[in-house]
Amino acid sequence: MDEMRLVVVGAAGRMGQMLVKAIAATDGVVLAAALERPGSPALGNDAGVVAGLPPLDIAIGDDPLSALLKADGVIDFTAPAATVEMAALAAQARIVHVVGTTGMGPADLAKLEAAARHAVIVRSGNMSLGVNLLAAMVEKVAKTLGADWDIEILEMHHRMKVDAPSGTALLLGEAAAKGRAIALAEHSVRVRDGHTGPRKAGDIGFAALRGGTVVGDHSVIFAGPGERIELTHKAEDRGIFARGAVQAALWGRGRKPGLYSMADVLGF
Repeated sequence: MDEMRLVVVGAAGRMGQMLVKAIAATDGVVLAAALERPGSPALGNDAGVVAGLPPLDIAIGDDPLSALLKADGVIDFTAPAATVEMAALAAQARIVHVVGTTGMGPADLAKLEAAARHAVIVRSGNMSLGVNLLAAMVEKVAKTLGADWDIEILEMHHRMKVDAPSGTALLLGEAAAKGRAIALAEHSVRVRDGHTGPRKAGDIGFAALRGGTVVGDHSVIFAGPGERIELTHKAEDRGIFARGAVQAALWGRGRKPGLYSMADVLGF
């Protein structure tokens, strides 16, 4: 099979640069185009040079239509509004769309589901092997332990992160809720301030810390009577997310349209 031609959206950003590097280092894929928002100072620059690589002879552009016409897949770690627009274009082009964008609301997710009727979409709050393995463990532990065990999710990221809780924290919360056979939306506690009263049984709590250059730390705490279980993942390199996204793109090639997750890609 020919090399899979991939487009990177947000190619000048931190994750975009990591994605360009991951594609360059992975057999079976090649960078077909690199995109940035209109007006970006990176427009016209070589995507390889921007990512710290030798020139790739691919200038960063702002025309997604022409980019997708020559691609087999697109990888997108940008913002919800931009991702929804890209999903519609990828669906029209019938190519794989890998989505690592976080902070998406119900309306955004509904649009992704609509696009997935025509294209393969792989979406995850975290593309790393370790986090998805952690999610599988969280689901199993939540299913095993009784309701007298409280579940709290603690996450910390760098000072520039704009959404909270993180997509990974929500992924872990969904795993815990699935293990408990409950709806996360009905049992999620995002904020505690002032006189909150005692903790409600069955709630899944979230706490978000921001500071420094932390790539991503996540802990799921199961607190029971007289004992506590803590499951933790610490990301030390954004490259793990980029490599996972490229793996997801390769996995999605040739599959039937649908909305998939990294759990599908990894076979969990």
